[in-house]
Amino acid sequence: MSEIIGRTEQKAVLKKTLESKEAELLAIYGRRRIGKTFLIREYFEGKGVFFELTGVLGGRASEQLWSFSEALMEAFNDKKRLSPPKNWREAFRLLLEKIQNISKDQKIILFFDELPWLATPRSSLLRALEYLWNRHLSRLKNVILILCGSAASWMIKKIIQNKGGFYGRLTQKIHLQPFSLLETENYLKKKNIIFDRKQLIEIYMVTGGVAKYLDHLEQGLSSTQLIQKLCFSENGFLKDEFDSLFASLFDDSEKHLSIVKALSSSHKGMTLTEIAKATSKQINGHISIALQDLEASGFIQLIPFYGRKKRDSLYRLLDEYSLFYLTWVKGSEKLVQYHQSQKFKTWAGYAFENICIKHAKQMIDALKLQVVAKSIAYWEKPSDELPGAQVDLIIDRTDRCLNLVEMKFWDGEYIMKREYADRLIQKRNIFSSKIGDKKTIFNTLIKPFGAAKNPPYHSCIDQELTLDALFTL
Repeated sequence: MSEIIGRTEQKAVLKKTLESKEAELLAIYGRRRIGKTFLIREYFEGKGVFFELTGVLGGRASEQLWSFSEALMEAFNDKKRLSPPKNWREAFRLLLEKIQNISKDQKIILFFDELPWLATPRSSLLRALEYLWNRHLSRLKNVILILCGSAASWMIKKIIQNKGGFYGRLTQKIHLQPFSLLETENYLKKKNIIFDRKQLIEIYMVTGGVAKYLDHLEQGLSSTQLIQKLCFSENGFLKDEFDSLFASLFDDSEKHLSIVKALSSSHKGMTLTEIAKATSKQINGHISIALQDLEASGFIQLIPFYGRKKRDSLYRLLDEYSLFYLTWVKGSEKLVQYHQSQKFKTWAGYAFENICIKHAKQMIDALKLQVVAKSIAYWEKPSDELPGAQVDLIIDRTDRCLNLVEMKFWDGEYIMKREYADRLIQKRNIFSSKIGDKKTIFNTLIKPFGAAKNPPYHSCIDQELTLDALFTL
């Protein structure tokens, strides 16, 4: 059994599920290659009869049913070869017969992996599975049924928010996210890959903490060498991952791709109106469903405009790999250029902001705002009004205070110049005058290695965070 790194909350859910004295129905979802299958396999290994059926992408119902018969033989040690069942009702009748021959003192774990791929059109798998659970499995106190899928939007619509036979039946659910920075660091340490935190951030800017991507890193290479090998070499694992990633997650994935490509070209995010305009030639009809799919799968995040309605909110592309691929790999950029251009500084700055936004909880904890922090937002002054201002991250609080967070990716200790300090002071003053709400405003700086405490710094910065603040649970 391999060690499960991180996943503290998820392991607690699985422990509760395993120790339950009742039948349990667990849904687990999250993007492809995130480690869902590994988590379930490793946690439940040796803890009961383990039946695992994995869907085949694009497979016909007959193929899926053939896989079912093979999985049934393996799980229940049946030496007699079974003919593939004709349909899912027949398949589940066979499964039930096997279950009823197992002692009620022994746990039975039924793991349906990549359920969206198993549920082929007109196969009636979902209806048959609902009937199996409601009529039989829910009464068996030693049964754990686990439904898993990478297509997060499908899992949410068909399982989590199911209005049919599974309505109100889930006992547990897990939305598995990529590793955080700290989990990524610990995961790589177990592979004897040790980086300083600046290089680890650079790795994270490409892999986004996706477990399968991290598995392809090798010991003894720098972050630059590893990125070169992963993304630019002829057989690099991430060189051709992009298109297959979206095709495996979404039906009609061209809609989702066009949105992601549009967002990758914006270094502040885009409103719904801006996305619709940018993708009008690629997307016919309403785009809200595609946006919901991308948000549910963790590729994008909706950041509210401070003090305004949802229509002014910004969608940001937060998936590190997608942003890196569309910026560098798709255009066949050379990695030498990757570190030596203004384009790198622009991309790295945006990627670092995204990492900070994804680790907002860690920032809030480091600032000791756990009790008073309410939400995050952004704000900008209309461009036709001069002077302008933009705040990429605001921490709104319940104690009539706000934190305006300035996020900058910088090598070494930052030496603040008077001009930059004056700009931060001006930004705070403009923001204060425009929001029309008398709140205390703190300028908060986060840079990889902090900043020198010179007079310009003291004139405008109230709190400072370094990379270490992001590397916490």
